[in-house]
Amino acid sequence: MLGIALGLGFCLLVALIDPSHVTSLIAHNAEPRTAAIILVSFFTLTFGVGATLTGLVLATIRKH
Repeated sequence: MLGIALGLGFCLLVALIDPSHVTSLIAHNAEPRTAAIILVSFFTLTFGVGATLTGLVLATIRKH
């Protein structure tokens, strides 16, 4: 859950602090809602899977 929350927070920061003009790229897309959903889903899944794998590795190391 923490990884998913971090992914959502990171995506929000990318959208609000816009040095790479992500929000303008989404706004000029043919379907901006779909592009925004894909962006949020990508970051959420990436951070969630990363946190899950890290937890799995740490739990395995602790058992040994």
